[in-house]
This record gives sequence, C-alpha cells and structure tokens, in this order.
Amino acid sequence: MTTPRPSLTLSSTVLDAPDAAELADFYRRLLGWETVQEEPGWVKLLPPGGGSGLGFQTEKAYVPPAWPAPSASPGDQLMMLHLDFEVTDLETAVAHAVAEGATPADFQPQHDVRVLFDPVGHPFCLFVNEEAPGEPPAISPEWVAEQTREIAEQDRLTVQDAVAPDPSAPAAPPRQAEPDTLT
Repeated sequence: MTTPRPSLTLSSTVLDAPDAAELADFYRRLLGWETVQEEPGWVKLLPPGGGSGLGFQTEKAYVPPAWPAPSASPGDQLMMLHLDFEVTDLETAVAHAVAEGATPADFQPQHDVRVLFDPVGHPFCLFVNEEAPGEPPAISPEWVAEQTREIAEQDRLTVQDAVAPDPSAPAAPPRQAEPDTLT
C-alpha cells in the first residue's frame, strides 16, 4: 500500500548569513524583489508576479563556503548549492551586481557565465542564454575532445581528486588547482 504524495510547492531557497537582513538587502537591490516577510533573524523576498523566493536566516556560526572546491583545505565548508540568474546582458549584469556589493570570482569557468560572491561569500552565477527556446543543444564530440586536451595540458586537479584522492596513488608534488565548472 502506498501513501499518496501530498501537494508540495517550493516556497523559497534559504541562505544562512551572519545577518539575514543585510544579505536580504543585497539580494533585494540585486534582483528588485520585494520583502514579504521580515522578523528578527529572518527575511523572505519574492519576485514581482509571484513564484518561489529567497529566504535569509541569521546563523551566527555561518562560515562562507570555499569555492572552487579544489582550493579548499581539509575541513573547509564546501559549497552545497549556488543560485543561477539568467540575464540578457552579461557585462551590464556583472557591473550591476558589483555595484550592489558582489565580488567576481578569480576563476571564470565559461565564456557565457560569470561567477560572483555575495557579500557573505555565497557563490552565484549570472549567465546568458543566447539559444532559442527549447531543448539545449547537444555537446559536440569535438568540444568534449577540446576540453579534455585543455584539462590534460593544464594538469588540473579535479573535484573528485580534491574530495577523495586515491590513497594508492603516489604523492604528487603540490600544484595549482584549477576548478571544474560551477554550473
């Protein structure tokens, strides 16, 4: 006998911060969303016209995540999620985000994506989607081969190597870590 699935609606994604009101104010200015709920240690924003929103809660023990993962030290808080915002003009959107308090990440994984950090260190992405609506284009074998060559040439440390290195592998000399793509 199976139990019926109840109705579930995503209300918001909640981000921890040292000060919920301050981080909510950043996203309110960035997105132009409205504050619909505010109480001590909690703020919720919703987009105009409805939909799921963003919630912010004060967490005094908040620790910003390390991104990209290969730059993390053992015991660092790793990124568990990030927000993606589609924009029509990447350069203008980045300038706006920086003017509101965001910081661009040093590493930018793709030409049509910009990774930034909000004022308390949560990574988020701005991206353009220049494709026509519908199914995303297939990734060509040529593109995969090109990416594979670039990774091999740069001797990148993969996220898998950083998180769970092979204990039987000989110790490698220290090297500069290059992250995998965020989105």
